[in-house]
Amino acid sequence: MTKKKKKNKNVFIAFIKGIYTFLDRLIITPISRIIFKISDKLKNNSNKIEKILNRPHILLYLSLIFAVGMFFLVDKEVINLVQNEAEVIQNQPVKVLYNEEAYVVEGLVESVDIILTGNKSAIYLAKQLGNHEVVLDLTDYKPSNTPYRVKLTYNQSVDSIKYKLDPTYLNVTIKNKVSKLYSISYELLNENKLNEKLSVENVELSKSEVVVKGSEDALNKIATVKALVDLNNQEYKDAGTYETDNIPLAAYDEKGNLLSNVEIVPTSVSATLTLDTYKATVPVKVLTTGALVPGKAISSVTINGAENYSVDIYGEKSAIDEITAVYVTIDVSSMGNSNSRTYNVTMQKPAGVRYISETSAKITLALGEEKQKTLNISAITNKNLDNNLSVNLTDASAIAVQVKGVESVINNITEENISAYVDLAGYSVGDYEVDLKIDSDDPRVSFVVTNKVKIKIGEK
Repeated sequence: MTKKKKKNKNVFIAFIKGIYTFLDRLIITPISRIIFKISDKLKNNSNKIEKILNRPHILLYLSLIFAVGMFFLVDKEVINLVQNEAEVIQNQPVKVLYNEEAYVVEGLVESVDIILTGNKSAIYLAKQLGNHEVVLDLTDYKPSNTPYRVKLTYNQSVDSIKYKLDPTYLNVTIKNKVSKLYSISYELLNENKLNEKLSVENVELSKSEVVVKGSEDALNKIATVKALVDLNNQEYKDAGTYETDNIPLAAYDEKGNLLSNVEIVPTSVSATLTLDTYKATVPVKVLTTGALVPGKAISSVTINGAENYSVDIYGEKSAIDEITAVYVTIDVSSMGNSNSRTYNVTMQKPAGVRYISETSAKITLALGEEKQKTLNISAITNKNLDNNLSVNLTDASAIAVQVKGVESVINNITEENISAYVDLAGYSVGDYEVDLKIDSDDPRVSFVVTNKVKIKIGEK
């Protein structure tokens, strides 16, 4: 006997036992009590009835007759002892029948709800006996740009109950399946879970191209196919080379949305992952906002007690090589009533940095009397000029720049350690007077430029 038949037999036996218990409790026992009461009242006037009722099996026969009669009345629904109920079987998977190699179907759902209506015992049987398979049969349908309205079907196991599917119908579109070759790149996931001192030096995928299948409309939406390399792996503890398998592939449109209606063959790739530790030592520079009390200037800046303080930064080489300093900004508004002030600051990691050796610093600013001197600047560069244009200074005379700070600081400022430039972003051919700008990350000095630079822009 198969497991399924044995299970059905056990369910049937349990059902019969339940009916017997139900009839015994609600029919046989009450009838027996009624008959005994009637017998007790009539025993003085009806010895014949008493003799009949006192026979050993007469009560059993009468109870059985009443039980059988009641069973047929209930079975024919002449008497409904149990009120109709409804029960929902949720999230039942949908089995779709169609030629998966030739077609793509859009508008499908993964699951539906089955609503069963009937008496409680029938619903119980339906839940136990049925495998609740919901089918969408598309074997006789052909590709079309017009959606089909197709009914879902359910293998009803008990005829005495009613069932309804939610949804009952689907609007589906059937299209021819096509395939196309796509190059694949990789995307790193969970970089924050990787050891902060490690960075990914290289990822070499086992394949450079994969086949993507789907409708022509779906394939036309693909902007990129990526291998999703997960860095949340406890094996990645040290610098070195690691082999990893079963890297999933995913297709995305031009907005970065995941495309789920395409099939990628193969579904995964392998990769060789190279992890390395790359660091650089860079100085910490202080920038200021706000204005000091008039007549005051910063005479010295110390970071954790040192005038020249550096930190180690870790990350990918391409990002670390672009970083020349770690900057912290402090507000010096209205500072000057005392000779110094100490700030406790938090150092933020620059973009591309995964780990920084220090995250906090104590910065002390000392103040002095502000002095000024004038420098004549003739070495002027330009930034952001269009590549098809050239620029020349039309006035060869030097530009006067006022340098402000404490005397000991500004005495060491010369034209050679000043970077002066003009920003020519958006300028076209013509003659202009533009502002001169000074690059400086030294909070101890400030620059004031009153004259403009005369330039002539022409085509190359």
